[in-house]
Amino acid sequence: MHIAIFTNNYLPNPYGVSGSVESFRKELERAGHTVYVLAPSFNGYLDENKYVFRYPSIDFKFKNVRFPIAIPYSHQISRLLEKLEIDVIHSQHPSLLGWQAKRWAKKKNVPLIFTWHTLYDQYAHFVPLIPSAWAAWWAIGNAKKYANNSDCVIVPTPSVREIISNWGVFSKKIVAIPTGVDESIFSDGDRGSQRKKLGIAEDEIVLLLVSRLTAEKNVTFLAEVVAKILSQSIRSDAGKVKFIFAGGGDKLEVMKQIFSQAGVAEKVSYLGIINEEKRKDIYAAADIFVYASKSETQGMVISEAMYCGLPVVAVVASGVKDLVINQVTGLLVKEDEKAFTEGIKRLVDDERLRKKFSENARKISRQWYTSKVCTQKLLKVYQASISGRKERKDQTLL
Repeated sequence: MHIAIFTNNYLPNPYGVSGSVESFRKELERAGHTVYVLAPSFNGYLDENKYVFRYPSIDFKFKNVRFPIAIPYSHQISRLLEKLEIDVIHSQHPSLLGWQAKRWAKKKNVPLIFTWHTLYDQYAHFVPLIPSAWAAWWAIGNAKKYANNSDCVIVPTPSVREIISNWGVFSKKIVAIPTGVDESIFSDGDRGSQRKKLGIAEDEIVLLLVSRLTAEKNVTFLAEVVAKILSQSIRSDAGKVKFIFAGGGDKLEVMKQIFSQAGVAEKVSYLGIINEEKRKDIYAAADIFVYASKSETQGMVISEAMYCGLPVVAVVASGVKDLVINQVTGLLVKEDEKAFTEGIKRLVDDERLRKKFSENARKISRQWYTSKVCTQKLLKVYQASISGRKERKDQTLL
């Protein structure tokens, strides 16, 4: 099968859509399929994959997050697409290169698959100069129209299916398929060397956050909770809890200030933006993954953390609640400082429960959330969409 993926966000950006595209691309290729990726150019980055084709772009940075904005036209790429054999087109966005995906699906007479990655009402603050409510209204309406004109809509989790159905997307078109964990990358993390590098003793419990450090990820709320726990640990003379966090965004300095004001900065390690190959060692070095985001359609870092054996304490919210099984692989709590604090402390203090959740997380993630398992589900969608289009064409000819 020849698959063309159109995406507005791709490598080297480390964020969710890029990770999703790469996870599926690599697994599709392992299964013997040909995958073309069409993405915006990224100044200073050179692709090693010969099947990545870059549209021109405008380099854009907002709130310390860099997102090149695709210019959705390229005569060179159009000539290339004319020649390529394509069986299915998979769009990751409803606008910009999503427009090209729709255009070429019609021109090639192949199915258009659309993945709804984003809860647009939670990300409207990224749009400058336009009131958030207006930006969210337009984005949801635009995505809904695009979804209803696609052959199938992929959502990462069932809770997102319910949300977009309520927004007006035809429910029969929607299939929930999470992005899987690449086992070739996340197996066998090095716990010992990473903890030694960070100066973490064997008897210390490490809390971990890997996230974009922006408002929609609710990271300042999480920082306040963690600072309180670290402060209590110092006062009790136990001194056994530390915090590691990684990622980039405009809330970084606010988080650092929270830790400084609480007098716990020496118990916190900030690692910057880390790639997949390094993340497995960070997960291995930690003991509990903490997450407060309310804007997730999935939260790929949750799947990765569980695969690496980390129990999760998270705010109960869309996406996350589909991955974390409360009281089995972790604890889902209200967005309340007391509830979140108690959830974390419960796992810090109860080694037996922590290990039980860890074993469950490993087992369940390997059963349901590997890239191989998830890609097989995606292939069934591709095949059904191709067959459905062929049947409709045959009926038209009768």
